[in-house]
Amino acid sequence: MKVLIIEDEDDLRNSIVEYLQQTGIVCESAHNFKTAIEKITMYEYDSIIVDIGLPDGDGLKVIEELKQDKAETGVIIVSAKNSLEDKLKGLNIGADDYITKPF
Repeated sequence: MKVLIIEDEDDLRNSIVEYLQQTGIVCESAHNFKTAIEKITMYEYDSIIVDIGLPDGDGLKVIEELKQDKAETGVIIVSAKNSLEDKLKGLNIGADDYITKPF
């Protein structure tokens, strides 16, 4: 399994990557919108964990971009935003789950 972690908080991103790698999952990571778009355009992932609030863009736009070409890729949103509106929007554009920080 190959997973992309899109998270701008270095400690959290590294922690998620380290945890998943211990279970044998191949992980790549991106710390901003630009890098995330480059990676989803160039590579195939079984699943993506994405933060909504990225320093140079919106994680929801990453999901929209991904779902245009790779509709079967699983997506989990991890965000500090806890509003029902954000959750519904994320799920409606193709995310499979929405986890609120801290978790």
